[in-house]
Amino acid sequence: MEEYFHIIFRTCFLYVFIIIVFRLMGKREVGELSVIDLVVFVLIAEVAAFALDDYKNPLFNAILPIIVLLFIQILSAFLSLKFKRIRDLVDGDPALLIKDGVILESEMRKHRYNLDDLCQQLRENGIASVTDVAFAYLEPSGNLSVYKKDEKSFVYPLIIDGDIQERHLFTMHKDVEWLMGELAKNNITDSETVFFCIWEDNKLHIQLKET
Repeated sequence: MEEYFHIIFRTCFLYVFIIIVFRLMGKREVGELSVIDLVVFVLIAEVAAFALDDYKNPLFNAILPIIVLLFIQILSAFLSLKFKRIRDLVDGDPALLIKDGVILESEMRKHRYNLDDLCQQLRENGIASVTDVAFAYLEPSGNLSVYKKDEKSFVYPLIIDGDIQERHLFTMHKDVEWLMGELAKNNITDSETVFFCIWEDNKLHIQLKET
């Protein structure tokens, strides 16, 4: 009976403890988990499994690694929030797979994304033919963001947390010099001061960083 009591106690304790740990990590949908999130979650599951498997092992030996993993995840989330380059390194950038109805084969190969997956996600977006697509981006989450040719306007993120998105400028057939000229019209001389800037309805929408 004592053995069963230890197992039940450990199970209940770890259940509540891991829920608290996940709440401290922040709210993210499963499809939006980064590589670090997935690694941390898998390791926590393994640590909990070992703790339940060997009830004679001190419970603290399971709690300590989970707390360390919690701090690793919080630190990585903080660094990703503060530094976009780290965020891009961890999560990756969206990849342009279709442009003006043409599938970019090199990008498909680069991301090991096959035509069956592409066609499936196009159907899920209500797209019958690739020729109807103006742009299709493979997001870091694995979802496909699709813009149809018949849509009146597109939204292009041009600056994110001070970092100029040159791939979106390329898609618009513009360059950094053009963007800086547009910022100058709004009395902005340094892109680092811009928190978020998008091109929508043929004009810039700019939000500066908080001082």
